[in-house]
Amino acid sequence: MHRFLLTILAAGCLIPITASAHKTWLLPSQTVFSGNDPWLTVDAAVSNDLFYFNHFPLGLEGLQITAPDGNSVEPENAAQLKYRSVFDVPLTQRGTYRIARVSNGVFAGYELNGERKRWRGKPESMATEIPKEATNLRVTESVSRIETFVSNGPLTTENLQPTGNGIELVPITHPNDLFEGEQATFRLVVNAEPSKGLEVTILRGGTRYRNAQDEIHVTTDANGEFQITWPKPGMYWIETSIQDSHTSVDQANSRRLGYTATLEVLPQ
Repeated sequence: MHRFLLTILAAGCLIPITASAHKTWLLPSQTVFSGNDPWLTVDAAVSNDLFYFNHFPLGLEGLQITAPDGNSVEPENAAQLKYRSVFDVPLTQRGTYRIARVSNGVFAGYELNGERKRWRGKPESMATEIPKEATNLRVTESVSRIETFVSNGPLTTENLQPTGNGIELVPITHPNDLFEGEQATFRLVVNAEPSKGLEVTILRGGTRYRNAQDEIHVTTDANGEFQITWPKPGMYWIETSIQDSHTSVDQANSRRLGYTATLEVLPQ
């Protein structure tokens, strides 16, 4: 905990402290492996401080692990703990694995008997779970992707192509070939099409142990691309989101798309 915050708490001062927004993430134990039988462990959580377990676990529904050959892999030893979820992945193939938690759903607001209500779920459940007497119904479609990338041996890209669902990161620089002081280029796509003007936040982990967040902000160009020169080694969190009216759910008035990724930058 920061020294100045300890001082404030010890003094009993009622100084409001601005809380940072909650962040969702998948944190791999490492991103580059070698050997005949390596295992990966992944933590999944929602937290205030980046990569520190202090809020609640990230659910593992919608978890998609794609092996280098494109086939799906089931997680092993999956568990949901008090503040984090965990799972293991045996890296039996050589190449790059794509690990993502993908969520497709809707959330709605409505009024019932003079009271405002909220609901979240799958589109197909709306008809049975939202009362027919509801008025002023407002529905927003939501598509989010939280992911990371891990390689065993050679860096491959065959399974890193966009699926066409929501915001996705297309690596120009391989996501497991990142080093301090070097520039990396990535493309962000929306439904597989390059997206101009996406505002991207890049943040190095360990925010609990420094007073300044040191966020980096970039914007995608006409090709949907952005560049980042990594200032220090460490685990980095990349986030972007967008809201538009291109819905695929009939009742939805708007659509929210979100994307986060965890990337590891190694020292020179």
